[in-house]
Amino acid sequence: MAGPFDILIKRARLRDRTDRLVDIGIEAGRIAAIEEGLAVEAETEIDAQGNLVTESFVNPHLHLCKVYTLQMMDEEALRDYHGEGMGKAMTAIELAARVKARYDESWIVENVRKAIGAAALFGNTHVRAFADVDTKARLEGVKALIRVREEFKGVVDIQVVAFPQDGVVREPGAADLIRQAMDLGADVVGGIPWIEYTDAAAQQHIDEMFEIAKEYDKPLSMLVDDAGDPGLRTLEMLAVKTIEEGWHGRSLAHHARAMELYPRPYFQKVVALLKAAQMGVVSDPHTGPLHARVKELIEEEALVCLGQDDISDAYYPYGRNNMLEVAFLASHLLWMTTEAEMEILYDMITREAARAMGLEGFELKVGAPAHLVVLDRPSVLEALRHHGPPAHVISHGKLVERDRWAA
Repeated sequence: MAGPFDILIKRARLRDRTDRLVDIGIEAGRIAAIEEGLAVEAETEIDAQGNLVTESFVNPHLHLCKVYTLQMMDEEALRDYHGEGMGKAMTAIELAARVKARYDESWIVENVRKAIGAAALFGNTHVRAFADVDTKARLEGVKALIRVREEFKGVVDIQVVAFPQDGVVREPGAADLIRQAMDLGADVVGGIPWIEYTDAAAQQHIDEMFEIAKEYDKPLSMLVDDAGDPGLRTLEMLAVKTIEEGWHGRSLAHHARAMELYPRPYFQKVVALLKAAQMGVVSDPHTGPLHARVKELIEEEALVCLGQDDISDAYYPYGRNNMLEVAFLASHLLWMTTEAEMEILYDMITREAARAMGLEGFELKVGAPAHLVVLDRPSVLEALRHHGPPAHVISHGKLVERDRWAA
């Protein structure tokens, strides 16, 4: 029997073993044992009291440089983005860009710390975080995110995305700034090809961001087809380019809201391309009136997960970096309310989100990295119903000081 342990979780209920309780031993950052009645000493012992212990939560999509900026703006962009049919989504993005004239690392970093502190409180140990990079935002957001990434290392892991929010073709100089962001230490190359004015420009946008990703050997995350236009095709373009470049499993699509309007034959074609590219889709159904066809993607066995997207900015007024809350909202919006569907939703904010971000071994099993939450509820149903902070959070095998982030 292994031991002694750094952490021993007693009387834990697992999602796949709800009929009995087990103990979980953690040592050297990894799960060392999962057994009934472990009689081993540990530096820290936690009594789960028969409640669920699962993998920690993962947020694969958050515009972190924009958090808590809603109060700096009027609500015009919010109205356009949430308008019927999302026909004015591009206008909303253009209006929201006004805040970037005031971008400065000094105040952005304080907002970012607050949002990542909330992530720690709610057991959200991994975040893919977007920072706008353009001639207005410059590199201020990227600098702030990299700074906070280093401060929270080992508590909340942040993947910094250098994101050309206002385009590449229509924003001369953006590609050079993306390269500068990668030189500073950004982790992911971003993109938003649908924002360009023509299909040719959208393809150029994708091609230029792929060139940078290959140059720096980095994954990509792109916002695609984020408007109520069934003629948008950048999801298809991204999947095809991923296959052509052999970037399988290293490209991630976000939003794809136009998918809701696709004719069925075209939807089936896109799903086939997604699977061939090993490319996932991150959906944020709570932040806009259209969303990707999540249930159908699941039925087709394509990778799909949930993201927070925004926290109190020009696109969404709420948000706490609480992925249980995101899943609770998605349960209503997607009508995923059976117990089996709740389990799928839970996977979409843990294991599937981790897969989408390229996190390896993100499972509750012996030998896996110890990123865990000890909930204060005995079932997924109760966890979603209450969507409060976990009783305990473990990141990289260490107990997170939750009281530090409770404010």
